[in-house]
Amino acid sequence: MNIELTGRIAPEKIKLLELPRTDPKILAEFEALGDATSAVSDALDALGIPGAISGSTLKCIMPNTRMVGTALTLKNVARQADPFLLAQAKDSRMAEIECHNLARPGDILVIQGVTGASNMGSVGGRMGKRQGERGAIVDGAVRDTPDFQAIGYPIWSTEITPKTGKWRVESVEINGMVTICGIDVHPGDLVVADGAGVCFIPRLYILDVLAFAKKKVQSEIDKCAEVDSGKSIVEMARS
Repeated sequence: MNIELTGRIAPEKIKLLELPRTDPKILAEFEALGDATSAVSDALDALGIPGAISGSTLKCIMPNTRMVGTALTLKNVARQADPFLLAQAKDSRMAEIECHNLARPGDILVIQGVTGASNMGSVGGRMGKRQGERGAIVDGAVRDTPDFQAIGYPIWSTEITPKTGKWRVESVEINGMVTICGIDVHPGDLVVADGAGVCFIPRLYILDVLAFAKKKVQSEIDKCAEVDSGKSIVEMARS
């Protein structure tokens, strides 16, 4: 596919123009699990894969929201120059817009970001929403949260700030490996997020995790039905 780039970041810093994307039918099966991060986290444990991050670390700006999608990654670093001088010079080096340009329906923007300054603002959120992005995960700060809430673009982030990143943040790589709260995430990995937190599933293990999570969710449903039916705790403990 011929993709026209924005020019906001050097082409060699874009490691993949097209992501390896998960089959929409598989995404739908994960979505059908409901709030699935607990079951997915258990599956990752069983497979010996670190991938779960708590909801107290990555907080969602929209309560009672969940999403499933493919990771489109961006790595940002903090700039060392005086932000006030850079503002006067209008010297911005953020390239989040290129991520939205590359995004396809079902993608989730995953940003290894910067604290103390926004890695993403409302205009970018509108671009992402229009492109079909499910939302974003940001290890760092975002701003304009009321605007994101108004358009229905959920974000899980470690921080919220009014400070712009235009003069404080530099984008250094798109669709390479990023580290989110200590978890390595590759472009094309599956993201599952809800009120309990965020899970990243490596592509190689997506089907294994799905199979485990489906059994786990059904087991929980069955156990809840036993409780509601009046079955004794002793009977349940022995079953």
